[in-house]
Amino acid sequence: MHLEAGFSVTGGVTRPAVMGSVRGDHFKEVSPAVTPEGNIVMSFSFDSYQLEEEDHQAKGNPAKGILTFMEPVIEDPEPQDLYHGIYFAMLLAGVGFLLPYNSFITDVDYLHQKYAGTSIVFDMSLTYILVALVAVILNNALVEMLSLHTRITVGYLFALGPLLFVSICDIWLDLFSLRQAYAVNLVAVGVVAFGCTVQQSSFYGYTGMLPKRYTQGVMTGESTAGVIISLSRIFTKLLLSDETKNTIIFFFISIGMELMCFILHLLVRRTHFVRYFTARSREAAPEGKDVASHGTGYRVHHDTVTEEVRFENGPQGDSPRESLGHETELSGSGAYVRFDVPRPKVKRSWPSFRDMMLHRYIVSRIIWAYMLSIAMTYFITLCLFPGLESEIRNCTLGEWLPILIMAIFNLSDFVGKILAALPYDWRGTHLLACSCLRVVFIPLFIMCVYPSGKPAFSHPAWPCIFSLLMGITNGYFGSVPMILAAGKVSPEQRELAGNTMTVSYMTGLTLGSAVAYFAYSLTSMSQNTCFHTEIYNSSLAVGY
Repeated sequence: MHLEAGFSVTGGVTRPAVMGSVRGDHFKEVSPAVTPEGNIVMSFSFDSYQLEEEDHQAKGNPAKGILTFMEPVIEDPEPQDLYHGIYFAMLLAGVGFLLPYNSFITDVDYLHQKYAGTSIVFDMSLTYILVALVAVILNNALVEMLSLHTRITVGYLFALGPLLFVSICDIWLDLFSLRQAYAVNLVAVGVVAFGCTVQQSSFYGYTGMLPKRYTQGVMTGESTAGVIISLSRIFTKLLLSDETKNTIIFFFISIGMELMCFILHLLVRRTHFVRYFTARSREAAPEGKDVASHGTGYRVHHDTVTEEVRFENGPQGDSPRESLGHETELSGSGAYVRFDVPRPKVKRSWPSFRDMMLHRYIVSRIIWAYMLSIAMTYFITLCLFPGLESEIRNCTLGEWLPILIMAIFNLSDFVGKILAALPYDWRGTHLLACSCLRVVFIPLFIMCVYPSGKPAFSHPAWPCIFSLLMGITNGYFGSVPMILAAGKVSPEQRELAGNTMTVSYMTGLTLGSAVAYFAYSLTSMSQNTCFHTEIYNSSLAVGY
């Protein structure tokens, strides 16, 4: 129940409007206003008490029958990330939702040895992207229905489970036949894709409620995951020559890092910094206003000068400040007391399909250029990475060449995402044009494997240089649209904008993976002669 009490100041004398016991769990607002006659009226709101019960208590204890006026509550200052701990946590969050998938595809040497002559890397990539697209659309639909923490927690659990299962049951214990193991790995990648994408999409909505640099931190973490996994694979391969043993250690390192990211998320979400910004974004949402505006009730107006009592029907959704302006016009020259009937508690219901689509349409109209820019960037990248890059071979470097190419891409992508933190306000159309220019990488990489037997760029330095340039541009133009898009909408729309950008991001990945299958037909016919006989014999042995 709400009580709003006023008092008038006449000739420097303050006259309290009402005597009564006022005790509330929370003192909410002090709102000064001036009546047309020049009187000053103060509005006070209190929560969670029963007037009838307080009335009886006041009769038994007259000392409590004095209305106490409190000082205005000053809003807390905006918290600061003094030691950049929150930024580091968001960077590790980005590591957490791309690390599982990178773990499956970066051990490309183990995959080529175990599944020789197959399209295992292409199959994993396409499986991941197709499931991820479904997951991000589902997450976008559930953004108003399930809490942010629930979605992120489910994502972590879905990511950790397949990593543990494959590393123990398939790689370590070798419980499956070759065909079964092939299917198990694809199913595991699909489960990882669902969990990590829900987690990733939720994090972009999460960081959309925080200052801009934290979105850049998450995207930098994505590239950091690639760098960490590439270095982990290189070191485990150098330390142990046995492919099975070094792959088991490689997967256990990934599992340990994923657990660390999950624990850190549980700690950071409870910090005052995160709670402050997420609460501010949610309080700005119009949902509460909509619910309140539909409420009904009445108000009781008691003029203490004329002893007049008036009843007014109407909605109870007005804020104390808004209602005060209306009351001062009715109050005459004297002080007044206003008692509001308690608002009914309305159970939150899920929005209708039409409302959901309308919200997304409004957001998309504002950020459409950023959506197309990030989709084009990742479309071009997925046409070439990891599928085509993993199939580039060299007689001298052998299986080391695809590992090095992928490591160079991950490292340069990391540098590009760091460069994205430099302040520059790109226009959406300019970003889209620059993203489209990256299409030049597609013919360049094709010439690294074609014509068959003698590609145009046969020296191993060429794919390394192209991978370096593609990684830097991918990191930069894949991050800037995501960072800027959240700032183009109102605070209450930022989580939805982050999820909508992720839908565009995943659409580009899906289309790029589909095109990559056409590139596989080139690589399957363009193996160097030093590898062709070995792969052909291995494929006969495994029955593919």
